[in-house]
Amino acid sequence: MVRILVVEDDEKLNKIVCTYLNDSGFQATGCSNARNAYDEMYSQLYDLIISDIMMPEIDGFEFARTVRKVNERIPILFMSAKDDLTSKQKGFRLGIDDYMVKPVDLDELMLRVRALLRRANIETERKIKAGNLTLDADGMSAEVDGEEISLTTREFNIIYKLLSYPKKTFSRAQLMDEFWDVDSDTSLRAVDVYMTKLRNKLSGCDGFKIMTVRGLGYKAVLQ
Repeated sequence: MVRILVVEDDEKLNKIVCTYLNDSGFQATGCSNARNAYDEMYSQLYDLIISDIMMPEIDGFEFARTVRKVNERIPILFMSAKDDLTSKQKGFRLGIDDYMVKPVDLDELMLRVRALLRRANIETERKIKAGNLTLDADGMSAEVDGEEISLTTREFNIIYKLLSYPKKTFSRAQLMDEFWDVDSDTSLRAVDVYMTKLRNKLSGCDGFKIMTVRGLGYKAVLQ
């Protein structure tokens, strides 16, 4: 199911948008501030972000800039009461994909959401392509140059996570918390073992590298 993150401090509007998206077959999660939105993004994979410009603690422009640093692919749609050209230009320069002026018509919002997902090739298939590697989240499969590579569920989930947030460093503890049983007594070194396995299995990939960030963890860097 397509996951959409709605970042809007107006709780009533947030709830209305989320309810409409959920009723339309999407899985929408609402956040009222950027801090909670960052937590959601790092703990869950999202396919599209709908964000207001005016948010507590940090404006939507800075939020969009941060999102772009950790994920270059995810579509971003701004909802804003600001109808001036300067705000729109600033948003698009930061890499947003669409801009709607409040009050938002929900039917129009749906048209724009579907268009963005279609453009990102997400609504019909949850796939990530990095060079000659294709990851299919629905089929839990990985292919390099069209040939399937055997990955365990945990291996697939780890590399899918890294490539969903290129340049974003994930600590060993973060990866352990997400992909190992909470009751597991496995040490953090298990993450290193899995990274070695992934590097070996994906050695034929030409679109990215799994980089070790000394003292922190791991990240995927696109080439």
